[in-house]
Parts: sequence; structure tokens; C-alpha cells
Amino acid sequence: MCGIAGFVSPSVDAGATPEVMASMLSLIRHRGPDEAGYYLDDGAAMGVVRLSVIDLSTGAQPMADPSDRYWICFNGELYNHIELRQELRSLGRRFRTRSDTEVVLQAWAQWGSACLPRFNGAFAFAIRDTVSGHLFLARDRYGKRPLFYSGYGTSGSRSREFLFASEMKAFQAFPGFRFETDPGELATSFAIWTPLPDRTPFRRIRQLPMGSFLTVRAGRMELTMYDELELNVEPFTGSVREAVAFVRETLRESVEMRLRSDVEVGVYLSGGLDSSIVTSLATGLSAHEIRTFSVEFEETAFDESDSQHAVASHLRTVHSSIAVSGADIAANFPSAVYHAEVPSFRTAFVPMYLLSGHVRDAGIKVILSGEGADEAFLGYSLFRETSLRAEWYDLPDDERMARIAELHPELNHFRPANRARLKSLFEQFAVERLPGLFSHELRYQNGRFAARLLKGRGDPFADLLALTASTPGYAALSPVQKAQWLEFKTLLPGYLLSTQGERMSLAHGVENRCPFLDPGVVRAAASVNLRFDDGSEEKALLKEAFRGDLPQSSLARRKQPYRAPGAAVFKEQRPDYLDLLLSDTELSRIDGIDLVFARRLVAKIMGTPSEGISTKEDQAFVFLLSTAVLHEQFVGGRMRHGDGRAEAELKVDTVVDLRTLPGPRPAGLRPGSGGPR
Repeated sequence: MCGIAGFVSPSVDAGATPEVMASMLSLIRHRGPDEAGYYLDDGAAMGVVRLSVIDLSTGAQPMADPSDRYWICFNGELYNHIELRQELRSLGRRFRTRSDTEVVLQAWAQWGSACLPRFNGAFAFAIRDTVSGHLFLARDRYGKRPLFYSGYGTSGSRSREFLFASEMKAFQAFPGFRFETDPGELATSFAIWTPLPDRTPFRRIRQLPMGSFLTVRAGRMELTMYDELELNVEPFTGSVREAVAFVRETLRESVEMRLRSDVEVGVYLSGGLDSSIVTSLATGLSAHEIRTFSVEFEETAFDESDSQHAVASHLRTVHSSIAVSGADIAANFPSAVYHAEVPSFRTAFVPMYLLSGHVRDAGIKVILSGEGADEAFLGYSLFRETSLRAEWYDLPDDERMARIAELHPELNHFRPANRARLKSLFEQFAVERLPGLFSHELRYQNGRFAARLLKGRGDPFADLLALTASTPGYAALSPVQKAQWLEFKTLLPGYLLSTQGERMSLAHGVENRCPFLDPGVVRAAASVNLRFDDGSEEKALLKEAFRGDLPQSSLARRKQPYRAPGAAVFKEQRPDYLDLLLSDTELSRIDGIDLVFARRLVAKIMGTPSEGISTKEDQAFVFLLSTAVLHEQFVGGRMRHGDGRAEAELKVDTVVDLRTLPGPRPAGLRPGSGGPR
């Protein structure tokens, strides 16, 4: 796991290039505290801060292929690097290291962009061709690792420069770059709870969508998708018993592959089914005791510690947890926002920021988690709600009420006293209003409310509607499959894997691996879901596959969504940065904010008992506060940790300066000759 950054720019003075490159890397030093290195060429530079996990001694970057033509900066892990190395060797490729980085580079040299579908991993990387000058950027199929860019062809840009980085904050070190919020993108993020796959909250910055690659050549960019999410796969043809064995073995192989590491691997144990399954498999496959880590909350409504300890005891892991209070969330909110780089509708990412610090202090660099299981195996109540609304007019009234009661037993507004009101609400949304977004229309009501914080926002759903309309095969999906597609393309990469996941882990130099997001597991889930999941029991096949390994309490327990205290925390703690919302002067600095609506929302939150605040108001307030903090840090120029700490001083271990090499480019190569395209 690492952080990468670089640029192509004819305007940066040659003598300043090393300083610019080092400054960009210093801003993402937290991602790779073990090593740093960069590559310089005429008008271009790229570098890496490295978290050493595989091939600790010889995996330094940037790295060249044997011809010295192609240079790579790689962030992530390639889990099937052993198998690909063997295949490439059989084709005559010779290796100088044991690193997965070299496997990626050699695969690129052998197959070009056709190597990407062969990769099973979590990655984002850049490869530069020193002969043609072309730059190639790629990102994994589920968006586990981030990659941002700015320059040629991005909205409103006339820049001659092209910049890229694992985190946007690195751009602040590039001469003349300034962050500016984009009100339209903020409105969309508020409405659908996350930026769209290729967007960010800032003007002139885009992110490379999951499952795509970008080729940069001669001042032009070409974006290509190499992987499309497949949910309409052939249904599994075997029996229930065979399906159970199939799911179990596929997951076992995924965990086994993700235990490949030259450092110890731990597990995040939430106490839910998914992380318990990962822990169970890891304990059976690992050669050493598995260490598990979890968050406990002082407020019992959010705490799952009983379940966590039950699973840890049953599986005999070495368990460690941290207790998180409202004061902890308030104190660490700015630092967590600094690393997230996008506004958030929840505070649940802050405890994960604290947990990753605890994990790193325990000496662990790599962690497994259960992310992706609910998306793959239809674990969210959203899927059952979508099915209920889609079937609404075919159901008798008593069944409607019974199914409503089963949706969210953990939420107060789903208690019996509110069932009649909920029935009326569901009936209103039993007919599609937003084409293709039927499954999420109730959720998006909360988002629509938050989007009112932006004036002149237009239709905040327009770009998402355009995305689904232009996606081949989307219209043919069932309502539940469309819900699944939307989760895979929006909330999973845009919040769960990033704000709450990768960005919080890498803030402390901890790599997060997700066995449920193995391509084979996702395909297996899609095949058995079509045949065996009738919605009557949450993830029934998955539970059956691991019935003999987990405590009965874990199998019988209803899913409890991971949550944390929201707006009430800031009311009670009154942190200094709350003044960003209490002052009209501060609020007015954020481009596009509707001051009238924002004032009214803040007054309601601050003056109303917590039990009188609705979910949509709570979410809108957290969105507004995180936006204000983000604006102060990025647009306001206070580009440091939210707690005022600076990044650690960068020590550069590897410098490759091709500008100083005598003679022509590598022998036998001439500009524009050969090579992948």
C-alpha cells in the first residue's frame, strides 16, 4: 500500500521539479511512512510514498522494467501476483524482485491494457513510457484505491499541466494550483450521499472511475472502461448444499489470497456476520494467532461490544478494542475530514480513523474487513424494502405491515406506533418517479433535503440519471439488481471504501483488504442470489455456509448497521470549529451556500432536543459542518491536519533523474516505437 503523485508540465522550471515532487509527496506521507522515491524526466515527474507489505527489501519505487523504458508508481496490492508471475515467466519475462509491483509492470509490458482484467487486487497506478512520453493511469474494478487527476480536458480547465495523486491534497504543492468548491457537485453529493464515480467536490479535479484506465498523450486524455459490473450472470445450477459449499470455498480462497503478506495481518471485527466470517476463515488459514480490533461506544444504542467479544472468544483471537465517546468524535472530526477530502453525511468515519491509529500503534500494517458483503449478498434492508415497494400492489395489507415491521427494528421511527405512517409513505413510493432510481427514491428524499443547502443547484440527480441511462444493460436489471448496481457504483466506493474505509486506514499507514470484494466472490454471490435469495432471511445462504464455525448468537442476530452519534455530539461538545456554522461571515465564504436555509437548519439543530431532530436534518447538518471544515482546510489554505499537525518530514530514499543520463533513450527504442497501446 502506498501513495502516488505526479505531473506532466512544460511550465515547471527544471530546477524546481525535485522540490515540487517532494512537496507533493510530503502531503501524502501518512499513506506510506516506510520509504519515498521519485522519478524525474523532461517536463514530467512522478513519485511514491511506500507502505512496505510485500518484498520489504527490494520492492522500492519508482520501478523500471528490464529495458528501462517503462516506469511505474504503484499504490495497492495485487493479490494474485504469484500466479501471474508464473505465467509471465513462462512467456520469457525475467524478474529482479519478489514484489507485486514488478508483476504489474511486467504484465503491462507483456499485454498492455489487456493486463487489467487479469488483476485481482486493490490498486491505482501510473506507468510512464519514456520513449513516447505517454502516461497510463489505472484503477481497480471496485474503487478500493483512489486516484485523482486535474488538467487537460477537466471541466473549465485550460491548463497545460496534468496532475495526478492518490489524494487531492497533494495538488496544493503544485505551483499555482488553488482549490475551489463546486456547488453543483456538492449538491449532487448531498443528494445521493456521495460524489459520482468520476467526480469530486472541487472544480477542475476528477477521480478516475473504478474499473477504468486513462491514457495521457500529447496534451490529450482518453478514458476507457475495462470492467463493467456484471449482476445478470448465469444462475448457479447445483443444489442448495452445493451452493453452500461453492460460496464457502470461494470465500476461503479469497481470504487465503489476502493473507499473502510479509507482515502480520489482523482483522476488523465489528461483531456482525461478515467480519465474523472473515475472522473465522483467517484463524483457520493463518500460521499465527489472529489479532482482531473493534470500536466500542459509550452510548449503548451504537455499541456492539457484546457481539464482538462473543465472536473473539469463540474463535480465540487476540482481541483489542477502543472505546469512543462523543467527545472523541468531536475532537477528531476535523482530522478525519482532512483525510476524507469530501463532505460526509455521517460521523461514523471518525471512530474508524481512531481505530486505525490504534491498530498501527499495535504494530499491524494490514487489516481484513467485511466490506462489500452486504452489496454482494444483498444484506441491506434497502434490498428488502425495494422488493416490498415493487410488489406493493400485489400484496395483502397484513403482509405489507409485517414486512415493514421487519425492515428496521433498530430504528425508533419503525416502531409499531409509526407503522401506519410508514405504510402511507411506502404507498406513495410504490411507483417509480425518478427513472431507473426506484430503489433509492426514499433514501434520496433525505438527500434532496440536504441539497437545499446549495442555491442554484439545478437537478442534483440529473448526472446520476444520465449515468444509469447510458449504462448498457442497466434498464434490463430487476429493481433489486438496480439497487445493487447503485450501491456498487455510489455509496460503496464513494463512502464505505473511501471516507469510512481506505482514507481512514491510510491516515495511519494501515492497509485495508476486503475478501468479499474478490471478483470471484462477487460473481459467485450474483449467481446464487438469483436462485436462492427470496428475501425471507437476511443472507441465508451465507449463514448456512458458516453455520458450524460461528457462535449461534452471530447467526441469529439481525444486522445492526454500523452507526455513530451524529449532530448531538457537536451540540453537546461545542468544539471551536462549530463557529464555522454559527457565523454568517464564515458560512458565506463557501461558494453556493444558501445562507437562509443553512441558518434555519443550524438554528433548528442547536435549539431542539436530540430526539426532536429528524434523520434528514441530522444528515444535512453533518454534511454542512464537514463541508465548512473541508472548505477551511482546502479552499481557505489551512492545508494541515485538522488538529494542526503537519505531515512528517519527507526523507527521499530513491531518486531517478532521467534528465541526467548521458546519451539517447534506452537502446533499440525510438520515439513512438512498439510498446503497449
